[in-house]
Amino acid sequence: MAKLYLLRHSKSQWNKDNRFAGWVDNPLSEEGKTQAKEIAEKLDLKNLKIDAIYSNTLIRCLETILRMYDTVPDKYPLFIHLDGGKMQKWGNFDRLRDIDVPTYVSEKLNERYYGDIQGLDKEETKQKYGEKLFQEWRRAFHGKPPGAESFNDTLKRVLPFFKKYILKDLSKGKDLMVVASHNSLRAIVKYIENIKDEDIINLELPFGALVVYDFKENKFTKT
Repeated sequence: MAKLYLLRHSKSQWNKDNRFAGWVDNPLSEEGKTQAKEIAEKLDLKNLKIDAIYSNTLIRCLETILRMYDTVPDKYPLFIHLDGGKMQKWGNFDRLRDIDVPTYVSEKLNERYYGDIQGLDKEETKQKYGEKLFQEWRRAFHGKPPGAESFNDTLKRVLPFFKKYILKDLSKGKDLMVVASHNSLRAIVKYIENIKDEDIINLELPFGALVVYDFKENKFTKT
């Protein structure tokens, strides 16, 4: 049996400022830094078996991982890039030691791209466009602001990666943690729990939210 830990990054500076972050690379807030360490303590991370971590390219996710492993004196994440280019060719190292936690990084797990509203204040956006359209843009399956990805677009980006890498590792019995953004994690949860398209609007994962599954005989069980 393998375990899958899905963790949303802790609160970033733009989350604190109530702005649509999307792919904009803003760091953790002071609250988020503290929150990451609290998550590690709650998980008892120094005694938790984690064979590998998967994450995206955004600093708020990578910093969440780093802050968590600040609490583990004898281990640290070693970032391994999966998107090609020189970072994958020149930067990856496969002779891992016991202290290295392989942490695979790909923009396939990045947050949904918010197009024209990326960087805007959420409350001001809601006042300008109205509550109904605002909620459709944020959470509905097909709704999307101008120039943006819909949730369905994000799902189509995330799921092939999930199946190619994460599901494959789980099938080998590896215990994995995925530290990612809200909509990439919502996509994974939708797939695992077979949530209907029309019901995905109701799925919310707060900052630092953790969802845990057992994986056995190609089936997920939420714990």
